[in-house]
Amino acid sequence: MKVGAEDRKKVIALAVLAVGATAAVAYMLSSLGGTPPPVAAAHVSTPNPGVTQPVRHVPGRGPAIAVASNTLDPELRLQLLESSEGNKYEGSGRNIFVPTLEEIPKPVEAGLKGKVTPQPPPGPPPPPPIPLKFFGFASHTGEPKRIFLAQGDDVFIAEEGQIVDRRYKVLHINPTSVEIEDVLNNNHQTIPLSSS
Repeated sequence: MKVGAEDRKKVIALAVLAVGATAAVAYMLSSLGGTPPPVAAAHVSTPNPGVTQPVRHVPGRGPAIAVASNTLDPELRLQLLESSEGNKYEGSGRNIFVPTLEEIPKPVEAGLKGKVTPQPPPGPPPPPPIPLKFFGFASHTGEPKRIFLAQGDDVFIAEEGQIVDRRYKVLHINPTSVEIEDVLNNNHQTIPLSSS
């Protein structure tokens, strides 16, 4: 098996880790083989039932309280519990969790509020404008007047009373304008004669 450049780096790293692990294990074993440090003997004192406990007074904490000495005795001392039953906490009324007191806002009286009148609902939107352009007319004797209307690239020829583009009805033709009705929206509009 041939070891490449990458595999060679991995083998070197593995060897360094193995040497480090061996040194750590050797150190741990050498520290376990020595003698353990000496343990100080615990001083256990059992209080005598007839002996009163020392009294300790803490400034600012009320009357002096009998405090038990530091012992490992698991016995429950009822006389110490009874002496602490009469203690009452009398604080200054200050909240120690808030740096300053917040003022509570006063409720606003109903008569002082500004009366808001509800706005009426919006009406229907205005109908769209008629996109036709009136750019000319033709009239021959004995024939009704005809007009030329354009919408984009479409050109329509119509007489009074005819419907153009299946939507717009020609109501009245004047020499300078034409009156048209949008049949779908019931919208009347006068379109002037345009020069272009």
